[in-house]
Amino acid sequence: MDNKGHHISQQFDAELEKIRNHVLAMGGLVEEQIRNAILSLTENDAQLAEKVIENDFKVNAHEVEIDEECSQIIAKRQPAASDLRLVVAVIKTITDLERIGDQAERIARMAIRLSEMERPKNQYVELKNIGEHVASMVHDTLDAFARMDVEAAVKIAREDLKVDTEYDGIMRQALTFMMEDPRSITRMLDVMWTARAIERIGDHSKNICEYIVYLVKGKDVRHTSLERMEKEAKR
Repeated sequence: MDNKGHHISQQFDAELEKIRNHVLAMGGLVEEQIRNAILSLTENDAQLAEKVIENDFKVNAHEVEIDEECSQIIAKRQPAASDLRLVVAVIKTITDLERIGDQAERIARMAIRLSEMERPKNQYVELKNIGEHVASMVHDTLDAFARMDVEAAVKIAREDLKVDTEYDGIMRQALTFMMEDPRSITRMLDVMWTARAIERIGDHSKNICEYIVYLVKGKDVRHTSLERMEKEAKR
């Protein structure tokens, strides 16, 4: 390769690295949004919840900026093979990160509503537990993305099954409370909507894990079983 070609290659690598770092920065903000949303709920902190709602525009701005960066790379560089997979995986990943941000905002709005109601003795510990679980999933997913670690991605995807089990338990508990005390229906409905938003964050984390497998292995494992995902990750 001549010097000009080498220089262009270095520029391209730098552009791809910039995009990867931008995704991780967006992910860090999203993770902070999740943790603050859960904290605002469990600590009855409406002011923190308002902060989460106000900061959602920052998540959206990251998505728009990264999307534009990816469009510019496709237009200027016409990437092929693994480089193109990286750009495609990034575009898909930021969509899921933006949706996780939306769910964090939704949790914060529910936290404000619940702050105006009578609180249970356990201070919503069940929501705190599942919330911390999905926040850890998002953190580990971003780490797997940074390291392009397919084994870690598959392991994290399996965590979504545990989140689903926790979610089912919360829903059953909420229904029981509503049947035993009709006065709790309004509050329990908000709890159920909050649990649903948290559960969706787990789903989006799992989606990003699937993109990691696609990025590294070139295999599309969406809408397949975890067993198939594990099989493709080992090839």
